[in-house]
Amino acid sequence: MIYLDNAATTLQKPPCVGQAVLDALAHGGNPGRGAHEPTLHAARLVYRAREALATLLHAESPDGIAFAANVTQALNTALSGLVRPGDHVITTVCEHNSVLRPLYRLREQGAQVSFVEVDDAGRLRYDQFERLLRPNTRFVAVTHASNVTGNLTDLAFVSAFAKKHGLTLIVDAAQTAGARPIDVQALGADVLCFTGHKALLGPQGTGGLYVRPGLAVRPLVVGGSGIHSFDEAHPSQMPTALEAGTLNVPGLAGLGAGVEWLLSQGVEALHEKELALTYLFYERIVHAPGVKVYGSFAEADRAPIVSLNFGGEDAARAADILWEDYKLCVRAGAHCAPLIHKALGTAEQGMVRFSFSHQNTEAEVLEAAEAVCQLAEELAEEL
Repeated sequence: MIYLDNAATTLQKPPCVGQAVLDALAHGGNPGRGAHEPTLHAARLVYRAREALATLLHAESPDGIAFAANVTQALNTALSGLVRPGDHVITTVCEHNSVLRPLYRLREQGAQVSFVEVDDAGRLRYDQFERLLRPNTRFVAVTHASNVTGNLTDLAFVSAFAKKHGLTLIVDAAQTAGARPIDVQALGADVLCFTGHKALLGPQGTGGLYVRPGLAVRPLVVGGSGIHSFDEAHPSQMPTALEAGTLNVPGLAGLGAGVEWLLSQGVEALHEKELALTYLFYERIVHAPGVKVYGSFAEADRAPIVSLNFGGEDAARAADILWEDYKLCVRAGAHCAPLIHKALGTAEQGMVRFSFSHQNTEAEVLEAAEAVCQLAEELAEEL
């Protein structure tokens, strides 16, 4: 089996991740709910994960990192906690449903939403940002990298646009946190949402968001916090403000271990390896008969994703063949990003997505590329 579905979740993780989960299960109590050793141990594990993420993202303080169940919950928290009726939000057609559906719901409640479009290669039309600006524009919400095409968003451009007009910038870093260097302060991100189970190498059920100092986000969930129990309102100080209830201590222990491993290896070096594997695969399959690759590969940098189709073949059938005949784990379908599929004309067919990790080897990538070329020839002969 060759696992090339890392944009959905990483399967191969450093052994320290699982070990940290087991340790927390055996020895971790409920953080902030007591003064005995098990609860103190759990609090240390959570803080250690918070501290590692603050280092990775270059946050001002660990207190700026709040945990959630995943990036979907983090994005819901950010968008629902900031956007109000009458506010206008600029977003893009590249967004995942984790951004789109909260925005659609907010639109039903009186917010307004506009979408930056893409060209034929799925690249954003950056000139549209200024054209979409309105007097009531308050927010810009963008993905750092498309989970469909792998194209990167020019966050330096978007951040400059946001700061020029006094807008709050919300970034979906589901595909980039841990996969490439990110400096939230240099980028000027006001909120950056991440998930634990992809490039951060943590367990599923972990994620969170960075919130810049001074920005107040209304919590999505309120309840137990371990402090100020007699107050009717949930505590307002970060990160407690966005962390009601018991945290996933075993998951966060694993996430912290994964992030610490990334820091020890060097994110830039791992990113370069993933890029090399991505372009090796692309160059081997791009001229296979009937194969159409989506996204722009003219740039030197991108997310480690190659999405393609085999002529007019249904993407789901092609992915099934790749698994049954070649034991390749890939993903087919709409990838929860419907607007980019409509823009690229693949709403019905979907796409077959190959997504790479530094845990993959060159031999695996070459074998996968050979499988694609063989399948392309077989499907071409059927026509």
